[in-house]
Amino acid sequence: MKALRQFLRQSGPGRWGFALSVLLIVLALGASWIAPFDPTAQNLATRLVPPSAAHWMGTDELGRDILSRIIFGARVSMLVSVSVVFGAGIAGLSIGALAGYIGGWFDRFVNIVLINAFLSFPGILLAIAFAGFLGPGLGKVILALVVTGWAGYARLARAQVLQAKEMEYVLAARSLGASNPRILLRHLLPNILQPILVQATIAMAGAILAESTLSFLGVGVLAPMPSWGAMLNDARSHLFDAPHLVIFPAIAVMAAVLAFNLLGDALRDWMDPRMRAYLIVTSLAR
Repeated sequence: MKALRQFLRQSGPGRWGFALSVLLIVLALGASWIAPFDPTAQNLATRLVPPSAAHWMGTDELGRDILSRIIFGARVSMLVSVSVVFGAGIAGLSIGALAGYIGGWFDRFVNIVLINAFLSFPGILLAIAFAGFLGPGLGKVILALVVTGWAGYARLARAQVLQAKEMEYVLAARSLGASNPRILLRHLLPNILQPILVQATIAMAGAILAESTLSFLGVGVLAPMPSWGAMLNDARSHLFDAPHLVIFPAIAVMAAVLAFNLLGDALRDWMDPRMRAYLIVTSLAR
């Protein structure tokens, strides 16, 4: 907690990113209590109502409250981002760390064939292809994004292990008779988690944006489950007569992506010893 307070006190972007991230988490966990209306309840008598005291962000073409749908959309986005980052991170970290530690033909196969093959295609196009093949649905969107997102973690983990396995503490553990699994799990992985954590934080923004893109294209979350991307897709035909249908979901996507990008950039600077020293000196000089 002391390190967190110091980080927030000395990093302006980190404070904003952390605050927005906490807000998204609170909305996702407490959506059932925070949302003023049922996000799927239709009321055609109040369709396309602009923002008012009754509906702070207006209603959509079916009379559903946009504020409630955005709040529940935060739950979908956070569920997808956390699941994708966790699944892709575990898979990529495991494959990359094994390849970097074992080396030889296995490392060449993983690096040249698997990682380069996945990274040679734009990630969003691969996600669209997998989502189109698997079909729409929340679980299938998560699976598609995990399959297309593990390679970045694998490349980073491989590079970190290749560098760390020649360090003195690893050589000392090996000379004391430590087994390869023990060296990998107890000595290498804890010392390479910092850059993985930074990449995971930034990747959460990418996962939110990818889920919104897939839902916007109709291969993501199924209706009537609220999704920011699906809300933007539904609002295309009302861009000029009801612009609030586009403005508020777009702001939600922008705020979520900005939050995790700010937090990830701030963590990267904070974990760099030279940049951390600069931030401390700058904070003390104010």
